[in-house]
Amino acid sequence: MVRPITLPSIVVLLLAVGFGLSVEAQSYEPGEEGLATFERLGLQPPAPAPDRPPGEGQGPFRRFVLRGATLIDGTGAPPIGPVDIVIENDRIASVHSVGAPRTPINLRGRPAEGDFEIDAEGLYVLPGFVDSHAHIGNALQGLTGPLTPPEYVLKLWLAHGITTAREVGADMGLGWTLEHKRRSAANEITAPRLVVYARFPGSLGAGALATPEAARSWTRRVQERGADGIKFGGGSPEILQAVFDEAEKIGLRTAFHHAQMSVTRIHVLTSAGWGLDSMEHWYGLPEALFDGRTVQDYPLDYNYNDEQDRFREAGRLWRQAAEPGSEKWNEVLDQLLTLDLTLDPTFSIYEANRDVMRARRAEWHDDYTLPGLWRFFQPNPEAHGSYHFDWTTRDEINWKNNFNRWMAFVNDYKNRGGRVTVGSDAGFSFKLFGFAYIRELELLQEAGFHPLEVLRAATLNGAELAGLADEIGTVEAGKKADLVVVEENPLQNFKVLYGTGHLRLNRSTQELERVGGVLYTIKDGIVYDAKQLLADVRAMVREAKALEASHPWPGPSSEAKDQRQ
Repeated sequence: MVRPITLPSIVVLLLAVGFGLSVEAQSYEPGEEGLATFERLGLQPPAPAPDRPPGEGQGPFRRFVLRGATLIDGTGAPPIGPVDIVIENDRIASVHSVGAPRTPINLRGRPAEGDFEIDAEGLYVLPGFVDSHAHIGNALQGLTGPLTPPEYVLKLWLAHGITTAREVGADMGLGWTLEHKRRSAANEITAPRLVVYARFPGSLGAGALATPEAARSWTRRVQERGADGIKFGGGSPEILQAVFDEAEKIGLRTAFHHAQMSVTRIHVLTSAGWGLDSMEHWYGLPEALFDGRTVQDYPLDYNYNDEQDRFREAGRLWRQAAEPGSEKWNEVLDQLLTLDLTLDPTFSIYEANRDVMRARRAEWHDDYTLPGLWRFFQPNPEAHGSYHFDWTTRDEINWKNNFNRWMAFVNDYKNRGGRVTVGSDAGFSFKLFGFAYIRELELLQEAGFHPLEVLRAATLNGAELAGLADEIGTVEAGKKADLVVVEENPLQNFKVLYGTGHLRLNRSTQELERVGGVLYTIKDGIVYDAKQLLADVRAMVREAKALEASHPWPGPSSEAKDQRQ
């Protein structure tokens, strides 16, 4: 029997699961507190991703040669080509320059034949992308339809060249997510490798985490279960400081979404001083830049539980912070650089705030967005991120100005040597898995990054943040064979990486043509046909729409919903 859902219960869940408060944390295995959301909705986490079927992905091979490609290696170095890349089993064995552009290949310099080869002349090869802020799904999607199947998410990621995803929060359950990590590492499923962070449940109302020692014990247990890190939203400074200290001792990495309910006590300079590895989104950064105020200029009728209030006022936040180039601005930049903090801005997930019509009408929604996920994106007071209830021209203008100031800080940080990564946070606010990641590349370029700097953020920087730079992030001998193969030059136009490609006029025929899209995503030496992965997703969406045409979604409190789960 599905339990009735009420607005107050959803508000509690949003606070508990999304922003660092907690719900009866002592009732759950450490790292599984997010299962409270499923319990309250009367749901179970979705069925696991299916085993990788025969023929889906070729390899790894004893010896595999990519021949004649133009290489963008991920370090920030310019393209070089043609090159032959030799892969042995799951690792890059060597990279050979085999001539000059527009001249015959130097046959004498070519490596010996492989068991498997790809003629990559005219193609571009890059390191596999790292999505530094990813979620396989969230329980609140159960409000509007069947939970998003992991196969759908994982294939959209791979089809866009994402070979590693940092899953920050494990909202499907830590055990569920870690099992997908294990199966991906063994290549039993079609998926990027997963780096899994448990979500810290906070301390308010959490008896099991009400003392520093209890919080330290929780941290140790999460590490024992196999988590790679912890994602924070808030909590009391005393408890959080104990967890950061314990995490550093035992080698757990840390990420922080500095939620407004705790940011007056803990902004990014506070947590970075405790050893924080990455700041997620923008929360906590404007507050660190306050000069002449200590709290955000909230309207007196503001209510954090009303998400339009929350995000409408967030659009005014950066203009309350110090001016670019000011003494305060430079002071905060310098302190964060000294503390070696990584910025993971996730510009894309907030883009609907500056142009909601653009986000709603993105061309990939028709073929690639599941009907239940599409409903989840619509204005709904019960669903996180679905808050554009009455979004006005003024709101969009405020957010455009917000982006300008935010982007200026991120670009300054990069220019002074700070690490910036590429994260999508897809699955909310009209942003679709994979597609949102490519949009993030475009937005970093808008912020002032050279395209080579964008790709370094997407590859080497992401690998460093995940603690995997010895294994992935660049194309060089000894590293994992994680590669992206595309027909067009992404430095000239990141749109050629979208699964829907780029629409371009052929001046000879006067016909519009679709060009681009990833051809192959190679992970651990296994070659995936990205176009086929996209075809699989389109088929899933068609089947879901056909099911809904004959059996319309009945709503979250119907017994029919329980049956269809």
